[in-house]
Amino acid sequence: MKKVITGHDSSGKSVFAKVEAQAVTVASPIVDWHEVWATHADDTIPIELSAARSRENYSDLHKVFPTKNQSMFRVLDFKPVDPSEVLSSNTRESVFDQLPGVAQHLEADDPGMHTTDSVDYGGIISGRITLELDDGESVELNAGDVFVQNGTRHAWRVEEACRMAVVLIGTDRR
Repeated sequence: MKKVITGHDSSGKSVFAKVEAQAVTVASPIVDWHEVWATHADDTIPIELSAARSRENYSDLHKVFPTKNQSMFRVLDFKPVDPSEVLSSNTRESVFDQLPGVAQHLEADDPGMHTTDSVDYGGIISGRITLELDDGESVELNAGDVFVQNGTRHAWRVEEACRMAVVLIGTDRR
């Protein structure tokens, strides 16, 4: 996957500020995270590239889930594993260290279930994944399908490797 970031030169002309291969930024037993970009409440357009919000300084700026007025763009490679098995093993602390904020959102009795204060726009690039809600109701998503996850309690159930692109926008919960 190639990541292309545009910007402006000193005269205001549009330029390609960065063209690079996008590496896996966090590899975990459940999902590999490719952090592409994030914006924050105080950002204005054009965003200063010297303060680029990619993984280079990701952990200093935000946790896994956005706060109000933050946006995050990432590509996720979900692995066909049961999160409760992985998170009950000795890898639990390692996953939580790599993904700051995840532990506070995952439910102890159902580690896949979580609720975030965000609206998430996503699309399935390849593979298959199931979106499950509170009561066990679920919908299978395949390559080409899109979703809007509107601050609901949910879990991702993976039986086949799945690549997803998603933009998360932090907001307040009513």
